[in-house]
Amino acid sequence: MTQTYERVSERYAKRLTIALVLVIVYAIVQVVAAFATGSLSLLSDAGHMGTDSLGLAMALAAIVTAARASRGDRRTFGLYRLEILAALANAVLLLGVAGYAIYEGIRRLGAPEDLIAVPLLVVAMGGLAVNVFSAWLLRGGARESLNVEGAYNEVLADLVGSVGVVLVAVIYLTTGWRYADPIVAVGIGLWIVPRALRLGRKALVVLVESAPGHIDLSALRSGLRGIDGVVDVHDLHVWTLTSEMDVATVHLVVTDDSDSHDVLDAARDHLRTTWGLAHATLQVEPESHRECVEETW
Repeated sequence: MTQTYERVSERYAKRLTIALVLVIVYAIVQVVAAFATGSLSLLSDAGHMGTDSLGLAMALAAIVTAARASRGDRRTFGLYRLEILAALANAVLLLGVAGYAIYEGIRRLGAPEDLIAVPLLVVAMGGLAVNVFSAWLLRGGARESLNVEGAYNEVLADLVGSVGVVLVAVIYLTTGWRYADPIVAVGIGLWIVPRALRLGRKALVVLVESAPGHIDLSALRSGLRGIDGVVDVHDLHVWTLTSEMDVATVHLVVTDDSDSHDVLDAARDHLRTTWGLAHATLQVEPESHRECVEETW
């Protein structure tokens, strides 16, 4: 499982690196262009892209650190949880960006500012292209890694922001309507909020070690009890270590005349094939053994 995780992480790390370089370079371009043209809207988008670069950097650092960290006596699970912490941090960053966009948008509704629309449109189109490419790089990984999903959401949010800036520039060029800028800013912020909250909720579910949503604990327990020789199941714990890495521990009480090896093999096969739990720690106890007391925490 660890080797597979490291191969997947290496692929994600390469894609995150490419996206990070593109985002940083273009954020600098946007800042320079914003000061050269006096466009506050473009400067705001540059700040958004700068936040994206920070989120991408955290995601990349988490993947590289988790994949390379050696397992010492005090890190028996490695540093895989860093990915989840990075995903949670990305969710917080997204909420911060959304809050800023909504606040600034509402503030500017009272006094909309003039825009220099042509350079705004040109640079926004370039930012849109960068974000489309970066989103394409990360889209597949977002379905497999919560951390990559956080980075993908960062890029996707900025992509929508770039679309909004393009729209603002086009409206201003064609109609001169200054309210388009603050209205689009508020819309972008409202679009980001639910996605950031969903990502944060997923990360918190992992951090509090809740059972994965796709695993029915009652059905899992019943399946283990259905194995020949098993008379009881207790101390069942299932949690997620990091994305695509669920683990379990369980005690199986068997009849005294059962072959513990057969029971162990059958239980491991059931957990792996039915529930995708390839990493499980099982304790097999004879029915006559009375010393094991089920924990209540």
